[in-house]
Amino acid sequence: MKSLRERDAEVIWHPFTQSGMGVTPLSVVAAEGSNLILEDGRKIIDGISSWWCNTHGHGHPELVKAAAKQFATLDHVMFAGFTHEPAVALAEALLKVLPQGFAKVFFSDNGSTACEVALKLAVQFWSNQGLSKRRRIIALDGGYHGDTFGAMAVGARGPFSAPFDSMLFEVERVSIDGGEAALAHMRSLCESEEIAAFIFEPLVQGAGGMRMYDAALLDSYMAIAREYGVLSIADEVMTGFGRTGALFASESLLLSPDIICLSKGLTAGSLPLAVTVCTQEIFERFISSDHSRTFFHGHTYTANPIACAVALVALNLTVAPECEAARKRIEHLHREAAEELSRIGYVENARVCGTILAFDLNRGDVPGYMSNIARQALQFFIERGLLIRPLGNVVYCMPPYCITEGELAMVYQAMKDFQLS
Repeated sequence: MKSLRERDAEVIWHPFTQSGMGVTPLSVVAAEGSNLILEDGRKIIDGISSWWCNTHGHGHPELVKAAAKQFATLDHVMFAGFTHEPAVALAEALLKVLPQGFAKVFFSDNGSTACEVALKLAVQFWSNQGLSKRRRIIALDGGYHGDTFGAMAVGARGPFSAPFDSMLFEVERVSIDGGEAALAHMRSLCESEEIAAFIFEPLVQGAGGMRMYDAALLDSYMAIAREYGVLSIADEVMTGFGRTGALFASESLLLSPDIICLSKGLTAGSLPLAVTVCTQEIFERFISSDHSRTFFHGHTYTANPIACAVALVALNLTVAPECEAARKRIEHLHREAAEELSRIGYVENARVCGTILAFDLNRGDVPGYMSNIARQALQFFIERGLLIRPLGNVVYCMPPYCITEGELAMVYQAMKDFQLS
C-alpha cells in the first residue's frame, strides 16, 4: 500500500510550498492537546498552534461535544434571510467582551475575508454618504492581512504579492517606527479627505516577522485618523483571543477601533469562521430604502451553525480564569527564555508579547522571509519533535495555552541548541 505521503504527492497542491525544492509534508493521523501524532508514530509538539489558531489544544473535549451536538440539531443554513441560535448567541457574547463601541457582527470564513469585509465596509461607508472620493487606504508598513486581492493590496509588497502587484490598488503607508516625520505624514494623508480607513495589526505584525511595537504609536496614528473622520480597522486575526496577553490587543489602546477583524482563535482553530465587527454608526450608513446601499457581500458558509456553536464554547474557555493564568504562565516562561537566548552571539532582538516569543537569527544569510535559514531550522526542529516554522530568519514560539512547562522547556532547549550548532 502507498503511504499517505505518496498518495498526497499524486493529488495535492500545498499552500506556501515550493514542490520543486523536494519538500514533502508530514503525515498527521491524529492530534491531542499540544501534540500532533504522525503516521510513523512520532509525536510533534505544536509550538506554533497550527498557524496561530489552536488556542486550547487539539481535540478539546468540550469543543468536540459542542460540534457533535450542533451537527445533530442544525448543520447549515444560508445566512441571507435566515438566522439561528448559535450565531446570535456568539455575536452577543463577542460584543460583551470586545472593547467598547462595537455593535454589529458580520460573519465570514477566515482572516483574509474578515479583512476584505472590513475594507469594503470602510469604502462603502463613505460611498453611501455620497463621498466616493474617500476610497484610499492607509496601512502600517510591513503588515500582512491575507492573500485575497484586497488583503494583499494593504499588506507589504514582496514575494507573496509580486506576480499580482500591477493588479493591486495603491495604498498609502505609514512607518511602524514612528517619529515626528511619520506622524506628520499621517496627518497630511488624512487632511486630503480622500482616506477611507487606516488598517493595522495592533502590537504585533505576525507574518511580517513577529514585529512588536508600542501601543503609544498606534494611539497617535488613530488619534489623527479620528480627528479627520478616518475609520480605524484593527486586524486582530492573529492577536485576538489572548495572544498578546489581554483578550484583545486593542485593549492596550487608549482609543477603540471602528472595525475589528477576528478569526483563528475564534473557534480555537477547530473550524473555519471569522467575524468583522463594527460600530452602530457604520451599520446605520447602510440602512436605506435604496437597495443599492446594501452591503453585497457573503459566503456560502457564513455563520455556519456548527462553527458558531464551537466558537461560543471556545470563547467561554478563553475568558475563564484558568486560561488567563495559563497565558500569564507562558509569558513568564517566555521572558525567562528570551533572556537566555539573548546571550547567544547571533541571536538578535529576542522579544516577547503575551504568549509570543520571537528572535532574529543573524548568520550572514539574507534576512527576511526568503532566508535559507528557515528551511534548515524547520527540519532541525522537526527532528527534535517540535513544530517550529520560522518566518525566514525569524524563529518564534506561539503555543496552545494548554502546553506544559516540560513541553516548553523542550522548545527553549531546541532553540538554544540550534543556535549553537
